[in-house]
Amino acid sequence: MELRHLRYFVAVAQERNFTRAAERLHIAQPPLSRQIQQLEEELGLQLFERESRPLKTTEAGRLFLEQAVQVLERVDTVRMMMHRLKEAGKPRFVIGFAPSTIYAALPNLIRRFRSTAPEVELSLVEMVSYEQIAALKEGRIDVGFGRIRLEDPAVRRDVLRNEPLVVALPVAHPLASAEGPLGLAELAREALIIYPREPRPSYADQVISLFHDRGLEPNIVHEARELQTAIGLVAAEIGCAIVPVSVARLKRDDIVYRDLDDPAAASPIIMSRRAGDTSPMLSVMSRVIVETYTDWGWPAPARLED
Repeated sequence: MELRHLRYFVAVAQERNFTRAAERLHIAQPPLSRQIQQLEEELGLQLFERESRPLKTTEAGRLFLEQAVQVLERVDTVRMMMHRLKEAGKPRFVIGFAPSTIYAALPNLIRRFRSTAPEVELSLVEMVSYEQIAALKEGRIDVGFGRIRLEDPAVRRDVLRNEPLVVALPVAHPLASAEGPLGLAELAREALIIYPREPRPSYADQVISLFHDRGLEPNIVHEARELQTAIGLVAAEIGCAIVPVSVARLKRDDIVYRDLDDPAAASPIIMSRRAGDTSPMLSVMSRVIVETYTDWGWPAPARLED
């Protein structure tokens, strides 16, 4: 399997037509059809329902499409980073971040880092905590910001902060107007939306564990792929979602955020880096974090600059 097979497959899946896909790829249709057939033979699975009009992907095809798009995006990201490095001739520093951390302090930290080290070519790559571990070990990123405690002797983890969790409710929900913080026991009876659907383990497992640790079984009605989707489903009154408090900055007229009455309902923000990595840019990032947290009156993470 080569990258061209992935590009050919994605084009056909998105265009839902071999002729249009061939025109998009600037190749003839017969060679395109043969390449897709060879890909299916290699995988041992049918990727398209060829009798349907317009063309539809099979269940295996839908899963393969999702993974193929991610692979191609990653290749494009690496190519872009290498091009920038060649053009700029600057030292490179790559940050991997879980989507939910972008609502917390991360944007401020990035701005301060840029101001402190303007000579550095800074790149940001969105990836969940699980993906960050492999990316660090392979040298694709220099530091990661996520929420999941994943053990690996090759990776050092520093908990920067335990961020309180809140519940997002449709504005018309009965609990939206209730007085005082909400309890997990009463939320266990409500329809719950969790995210991300995959890969696991993820933030979704943190939320599920909150209930299980208290002997409760959450009523999960939907597993969303990402945070924004979960918030949209809450607004559509499909259910409620437990999210980090920083997400409440997403001001919407159709959603109400309520506190939880459980002090243990928190999600850590974790900085991950390669064990033993003493690069100057990591030292700058650590110093920026400590200074920023101090300015905000937050407890500075212990031993971060060690």
